[in-house]
Amino acid sequence: MGPRVYDAPRVVGEIAVDGILDDPGWAMASWTEDFVDILGRDAPTPHLRTRAKILWDETYLYVGAELDEPDLWATLLDRDAIIYRDDDFEVFLDPGGDGRDYFEIEINPHGTVLDLFLEKPYREGGRAVLGWDVSGLEARVSLSGTLNHPGDRDDGWSVEMAIPWKALVPPEVNEEGGPPETPPAPGPHGNPPKPGDSWRINFSRVDWPLQVTDGRYRKASTPSPENQHPESNWVWSPQGAVNMHLPEMWGVVRFVIEPQNSLSN
Repeated sequence: MGPRVYDAPRVVGEIAVDGILDDPGWAMASWTEDFVDILGRDAPTPHLRTRAKILWDETYLYVGAELDEPDLWATLLDRDAIIYRDDDFEVFLDPGGDGRDYFEIEINPHGTVLDLFLEKPYREGGRAVLGWDVSGLEARVSLSGTLNHPGDRDDGWSVEMAIPWKALVPPEVNEEGGPPETPPAPGPHGNPPKPGDSWRINFSRVDWPLQVTDGRYRKASTPSPENQHPESNWVWSPQGAVNMHLPEMWGVVRFVIEPQNSLSN
C-alpha cells in the first residue's frame, strides 16, 4: 500500500475552533479513510473508528478529527508533557516533503498539547526540540461522554485545530542552544500553500488498554522489554513499522480550491 492521498479544499468562511466540526466550512471537506493499524497490510483492523478532515486558507491549516471511544481517559495537564503516554491524537507535518525540518502536534482528551520540531528523523540522529511551540495554535477538544469516569459508556471525542502557517518555521537554535546542524533550505516553511501544492502529512492515534482498579482507570499494561508497544497505534497512512518518524511513509495532502475526493461525509 502506497501513501494515501487527500485533497484539502480551501475553506470559505470562518472556522470557530471549539472542538466541534459543525461550521459550514467543514462540509466542504471529505473524511479521510478510516485509520488503520500503523503496520498496515495484514495487521488487525482497529476496533475503534478514527477519521480526519483537512481545510486551509491563507492564514491556517485546519485539522479536524473524530475518535470513537467508550472509555474517555487522560491524565496529563502540562503543556509539552509526553502526551502519547495518554490516549491522544497526533498531527505530523512535513512542508518540504523531504523528511527534514518537520513538525509534530499531539493533543489528549484534556486538551493538553505537545508540539515539537525535528530537523531530521530519530533514526538519523534527529532530536526533538520540545522548546519549539506553534505560536498562535488554536486547539480544542469536545467530549461526548465523561472524562475519567469508568461508571458509564462514552461515545468518543473530537479534535479541532487551526495551525498558523507563519508558525511552521524551524527554530533558529537546536536543542542545545546552538545553531541548527544545517540551515533549512528555502521552501514552504512559514508560508501558505498555493493551489496545487502538496505536503507530506500524517495522523496518528494512540489508544491504551485500560482496566478499572478502585473505581479508577489504569493502564492494563505498560511498556517493557518484552512488550514495547502495548498501546494501539492507528494511523491514516500506514507506516509499515511502529514508528511515526518515517516521513517517507506519510500521506500526500494536495491543497486545492474545491474538493476532488469522493469519500462520503
